[in-house]
Amino acid sequence: MILSKISILNYKNIMQADVTCSSKVNCFFGNNGMGKTNLLDAIYFLSFCKSHVHTPDLLIIHRDEDVCVLQGEYGFDDSREVIFCSVRHGQRKQFKRNLKSYDKLSEHIGLLPLVMVSPSDSDLIRGGSEERRRFMDLIISQHDPSYLHALIQYGKALMQRNQLLRNQSCDNALFEALEMQMEVHGVSIYEKRARMIREFVPLFDAYHRVICNSSEAVGLQYVSQLASCRLTDKLAADRERERIVGHTLAGIHKDDMEMTLDDRLIRQTGSQGQNKTYLIALKLAQFAFLAARGKTKPILLLDDIFDKLDAGRVEQIIQLVSGEQFGQIFITDTNRKYLDRILSTIGQDYTLYKVENGEVTPLEKME
Repeated sequence: MILSKISILNYKNIMQADVTCSSKVNCFFGNNGMGKTNLLDAIYFLSFCKSHVHTPDLLIIHRDEDVCVLQGEYGFDDSREVIFCSVRHGQRKQFKRNLKSYDKLSEHIGLLPLVMVSPSDSDLIRGGSEERRRFMDLIISQHDPSYLHALIQYGKALMQRNQLLRNQSCDNALFEALEMQMEVHGVSIYEKRARMIREFVPLFDAYHRVICNSSEAVGLQYVSQLASCRLTDKLAADRERERIVGHTLAGIHKDDMEMTLDDRLIRQTGSQGQNKTYLIALKLAQFAFLAARGKTKPILLLDDIFDKLDAGRVEQIIQLVSGEQFGQIFITDTNRKYLDRILSTIGQDYTLYKVENGEVTPLEKME
């Protein structure tokens, strides 16, 4: 899959841009706050129907404007897809595939697989369990539509159960019906998360060893209440206590993923450099995992990831992503000379753009 062109209107600080993309490497440079990350975020939005940094939809619209529009033209081996998105004040977000609107946005997830590596990935280590659940969900949902369906149905049942708790309801029959739904979908989610982690860790460890050129072992441990109890039994036993707090205390929405380096929690022992290398290896493993299970290679977005990495690790990363196993890549950085060195190392077709105050300007390739 190749993104051949993206058109942007009023997305955050980018008022208007039309970017023609290389099938291999696309580089964007400029100072911080100029719009480089917003451009990559627009590409992310076309894949997932939402911002990578969880910006509410109405806040992506450029100030003083009424509508934001994104359109991407994608080429596959045997087809072409045009994805259109509009977000307008007072109206429902609209997504179209080849001029036809989706009935449900969930139908779009997985069509345009994508992996983004960015400084905000540090939240996976230092943030709450919600960030790590989102990481697992994002991986599985892109190649397994039934998983996304189970997540949605579990979420609906959970929301309804929480409403009953807040209302101090004593309708045990209704509680039991919702709890049965939560168990059916929760068990499916639990089993697929557990399987994903088992299959993912060897890939993760292999990429980490290559980037670091060291023997440090990385690990991921899936932590879930469903490993030791039946969900319906747990929910029934906790119902009275949960009426007091007003929300559900047990279930797959409380799961976590412990991240370790040499069997120690990296959030407790990792240095800044170790954390960054750990996260880059994690995301490259995510790419390999999705590429092996999908019908096409994901797009890879690398947003300002080379800061605070030594030259050796940067070189290892560049050699990895320029290999045949990777496809189309988008890179941002603040330093033109640094990008030129990267491009000379890759030796692949590329485009180069300068981003300044939301304006995206193509530049001549270096001689």
